[in-house]
Amino acid sequence: MTTALPAQASGTFALGGDLVVNRLGFGSMQLPGPGVWGDPKDPDEAVRVLRRAVELGVNFIDTADSYGPIVAEQLIKKALHPYPDDLVIATKAGLTRQGPGEWLAVGRPEYLRQQAELSLRHLGVDTIDLFQLHRIDPLVALEEQIGALKLLQEQGKVRHIGLSEVSVRDVEAAAEIAPIASVQNLFNLANRSAEQLLDYATERNIGFIPWFPLATGALAKGNGPLAELAAKRGATPSQLALAWLLKRSPVMLPIPGTSTVAHLEDNVRAAEIQLSEAEFDALQQQA
Repeated sequence: MTTALPAQASGTFALGGDLVVNRLGFGSMQLPGPGVWGDPKDPDEAVRVLRRAVELGVNFIDTADSYGPIVAEQLIKKALHPYPDDLVIATKAGLTRQGPGEWLAVGRPEYLRQQAELSLRHLGVDTIDLFQLHRIDPLVALEEQIGALKLLQEQGKVRHIGLSEVSVRDVEAAAEIAPIASVQNLFNLANRSAEQLLDYATERNIGFIPWFPLATGALAKGNGPLAELAAKRGATPSQLALAWLLKRSPVMLPIPGTSTVAHLEDNVRAAEIQLSEAEFDALQQQA
């Protein structure tokens, strides 16, 4: 069934128990230039993508201070500010940039506080809905890193705290310092290495944001399971990969990103695909 707001068909999840979002969101990592560095090749199209996402019912947008750097946050503000009342924007800090494709973790408390202040300014908000530690810095005590985020939360500058690329043990340790509303790890149909973390998050109603959700690879080629089922369903392999994620867990919040409106519209329509148990199992077993 095709609707005007297809993202709504993905169902909802309450981040932190109070921020209700449609589960199929949008990730802004692909909006900046190559290597997630510099301005978009087509800045006007980037703005159109963000506006079209909201038109399609997307009300959860994930970004980071390091995307560009700052390029993605500023694009979001340019395209969507003043924001719709139901729009939830998640950003991150903790990775610095030295050039295209280069990332270095920095978790010093003063740096995290500084980046939060900059994100507030670049996004044009008084409170960051979801502020995620982009990476745990191994050179800084976890208590200091999460403590900095907790202080921001107590000051009203951050509503909820999230983590990225972590283990169950990391989440447990962080949760002793401050409530953790979400985790964001590499996860897709072809790479389920974070399955233990996903199960942990599901049991505790912690949002799970899979990055790189469309790594379909060989699964989508030739006579692979994705290609075969896509042909039967009149869908694309990417849509089925997203539909599989949405069915995998009620806390799953896929954020497929793109820099074109056409690809965005294709991705969002995945929310309308309801896989049967047999279809879900077939994809999972052959991946």
